[in-house]
Amino acid sequence: MAKGPLGWRVVVTAGLLLASTVILHGLSHGERVPSHRPLARFPLEVGGWQGQDEPFPERIVKAVGVSDYLNRLYADDRGATVELYVGYYESQRTGDTIHSPKNCLPGAGWEPVAASRKALDVGAPGRIPVNEYVVQKGLDRLLVIYWYESQGRVVASEYWGKFWMVADAISRNRTDGALVRLTTPVGANEAVARRRLERFAATIYPLLNRFLPG
Repeated sequence: MAKGPLGWRVVVTAGLLLASTVILHGLSHGERVPSHRPLARFPLEVGGWQGQDEPFPERIVKAVGVSDYLNRLYADDRGATVELYVGYYESQRTGDTIHSPKNCLPGAGWEPVAASRKALDVGAPGRIPVNEYVVQKGLDRLLVIYWYESQGRVVASEYWGKFWMVADAISRNRTDGALVRLTTPVGANEAVARRRLERFAATIYPLLNRFLPG
C-alpha cells in the first residue's frame, strides 16, 4: 500500500531515531562534555526587556531530561511579553534528547494553526534558520519561533539536528546541544507579534552564544 507524505515522514523520523540511538550507544566511550556558564546567569534585563524566572516543577524537569534550562518571561515598558525557553543537554547519548516543540505544544493543549520555516536576521552573525508556528488553545493564540543550537551551529530541521548530533559524536566525541524557543501572544495583530519576536531574538542571540558551548 502506498504511503502518503505524513506516513513517509513518520517512517523517516522513526528510522533516524533508531539509527542515531544505535550509533550513539555504539560510540559511548568517555564523551567529552564541555563546560558552560549556568543559564540562570543569563541577564534579567536585556535591551529594555525585564525578565522574571518561571521555573518548572521538578517532575517536568526530570521528564524533559535537560542538564540546564532557562524559562523566563520578559516584558517591555509597554507591557508586551515574550517567553524565553532554553533547554541545554550536556549529552544526548543515554536517551535524554532534545524534545521538539512540535510534540510538546500539542501535548500541552496547543493546536497548530500555521507553520513555516524562515531565515531570521539576528544582527552581526547574519541570518539563522528558524521554525515559526502559530498555535491556538480556545480563543488564545501564540506565535512561536524556535531553533536548535549545537557547538556553534544553528539548524531548524529536526532531521538535520539528528544528523549533526551523530556526526559530532563521531568526529568530536560530543553530543551537547540546546533548544531555543521564543513565545509571545498574538493578540489582535499577528504582524506586530512577529516583529516583537524578531526584535527580541536579535537582542538575545549574541548573549546566548556566551552561555552555549561552541
